[in-house]
Parts: sequence; structure tokens; C-alpha cells
Amino acid sequence: MTLAIFDLDNTLIAGDSDHLWGDFLCDRGLVEEASFRAANEQFYADYQRGELDISAYLEFALSPLAGRTPAELAPLQRDFLRERIAPIMLPAAGELLARHRAEGHRLLIITATNELVTRPIAEQLGVPELLGCQVEIRDGVISGKPSGTLTYREGKVQRLQEWLRDEKEEMAGAWFYSDSHNDLPLLELVENPVAVDPDARLAEAAEARGWPRLSLR
Repeated sequence: MTLAIFDLDNTLIAGDSDHLWGDFLCDRGLVEEASFRAANEQFYADYQRGELDISAYLEFALSPLAGRTPAELAPLQRDFLRERIAPIMLPAAGELLARHRAEGHRLLIITATNELVTRPIAEQLGVPELLGCQVEIRDGVISGKPSGTLTYREGKVQRLQEWLRDEKEEMAGAWFYSDSHNDLPLLELVENPVAVDPDARLAEAAEARGWPRLSLR
């Protein structure tokens, strides 16, 4: 099947779920607000510059969840989806996904945000297949550590290639939609790259390469 691959943050939704999750934890009083919010802002700025240390960020972002079971996390996930994600859902994104479904394409979201945050969002969007940064579950409890190939920059390409092998899928004719210059390694790999509401560096790259641009805002 032809793959239609989508970045999530600032592509299918009008914001960054990872950054919003950090703010949500602060507002719920689940972390020490001043230091956590400052670090969250710094990591987000690093991401925007393309200088994020993804391992260090995940250690930071997952640490408040350590010791919880997935079942204990579920109410927070539901509240986060309702309070922070529902208001930034994009009708045009739903229409884009529907067009690819109608074409018989296999839809896949690939994101640098961890799967605990993004799985409920992908389900809300009706996309059952998600590749995000995986979270270690040890003896049924969230360890606070990432696991596997981290889906950031070149890591997205590596994790996708692992998935292709497992699923016996191919990249022929694949689409990939993203807003971020951090996704240039994967955009350059597919036959149909699309820059969606791109940041300045991706807009420049898309112009130089003749890639189409799309706004879902």
C-alpha cells in the first residue's frame, strides 16, 4: 500500500503536544513549576533551532511519570486531550487524512514526541499506526526512561525503516507531511514531500527543492 506519513506537532495539530504536556504538568502541580517550566522552554527552543539533545529531553520529560502505571496515567491523558489538544485540532487536517484514506493509502504518524502523549491524539485523529519515542515499561510500571530508536531527525528514518521491515511495506510513492526542518532527512527520502505551514528553514529548503507547500491553518 502507498504510505501517507505525517508529522504530528504543528502539522496535524496547531501546536506542539510535547511542549503543551510540560505546561499541563506544571498547571496540575505535578512538577516543581518554576524549574520545570524554564527547562521545558529551553528544550523547546533547542528543538526549534535543530539542536535538541533528544535523550536528555526525554529523560527530563518522562521523569515526572516514573513509577506510574499506564492505567494511572490514563485520566491525565484524557484531561490533556480535552483541555489542551481538542482546541488545536485542525479541520483541514482531518480532511487531508480523509483524502488519503479514500485513496486507499496506509496512514502513519511519526513524531519525536513520546507515545504516552501522542497515542491518544493519533487515536482521536483516526490514525491507528504511530511511531513516536517509546517509553520503557518495566514490571508494568513506567520507568521514566526512553527505549528503542528515538524518532527525531535521522532517527525517524531509522525507526521507519525498522517498521517497514517488520510490516513488509515499501516506500514507493510514499508521502510525508511536516512543518519542521528537523524532518528534512525523511522529507528527502520520500517521493512526495510536502511542507505544511513550514518553519523558516523548511520553507527555504522547500523553495530550493521545488517541494509543494500546504497550509492546514
